Amino acid sequence: MPDEVVELLSLSRGGLFVDATVGLGGHAALLLEASPAVRLLGIDRDAEALAIARARLERFADRVTLVHDDYRNLPAILAQHAGKASATVAGLLADFGMSSWQLDAPGRGFSFRRDEPLDMRMDRSEDRTAADILAEEPEHELARIFYEYGEERRSRAIARAIVRRRDKEPVATTADLRRLVERVVRRGGMRIHPATRVFQALRIAVNRELEEMEKFVLDSVEALQARGRLVLLSFHSLEDRLVKTTLHQLSHLCSCPRSLPRCACSSPNRVALLTRKPLRPRADEIAANPRARSAKLRAAERL
Repeated sequence: MPDEVVELLSLSRGGLFVDATVGLGGHAALLLEASPAVRLLGIDRDAEALAIARARLERFADRVTLVHDDYRNLPAILAQHAGKASATVAGLLADFGMSSWQLDAPGRGFSFRRDEPLDMRMDRSEDRTAADILAEEPEHELARIFYEYGEERRSRAIARAIVRRRDKEPVATTADLRRLVERVVRRGGMRIHPATRVFQALRIAVNRELEEMEKFVLDSVEALQARGRLVLLSFHSLEDRLVKTTLHQLSHLCSCPRSLPRCACSSPNRVALLTRKPLRPRADEIAANPRARSAKLRAAERL
């Protein structure tokens, strides 16, 4: 949703903007092209993607600073690269989804469409891979990962099958895991491949994608100047639920049960919501990029 991102960030006023998940630099280039007064701090956990972004954004010279780090370290990154951690940022963008490049790049292990090692690390300097999780976690923890992160109804049966298999030989490749899930979950009339939810859940677990997301949203709001804009793109319901709940709390949209006679929550009124409901990609964008179909965009402005 490039047009929506550019419009909601209100780039014409210039200043420091943060792309907390810069990826290959697609959104970042749009932000920098929108106004010569825009300076960009780009953050990404994936060193390989960051190298591509660096080459892509080279033409913007000293208006760009790129940092190999985890967006959840936002206050420390801002303190180091912007002088202080709060009230310094005119706008912040975070796109929590996987890039098509990451899914398609050989050797990364994100996709079940090729046979390769089960890696799934966004930051390959970290130690633990998807194969390590399948080899080390007890059955009940694997079931929890598949159920909570993938919303997989056959989570216990899949976990049981993995444990039985690893007692004989490891589940080490994407094809190993795909075939194992296919034997447990019959496709029938399913719209998606049976292994889709399991691969999503493993990726989330490897990269700890949902950990401290609420704190990241709070840190992002704290970093914004007055009238600064926050734009967050999520690609599955777990992410969107965390983003929605946190922004609603910060905007003091009452979260009390409807049975209560009056509001009893004490949520702070820190932001104004710019999107009461999430924006979704237009039909023409989905036609050009089917992977965009699950995207949800939420935005807010610091009061």
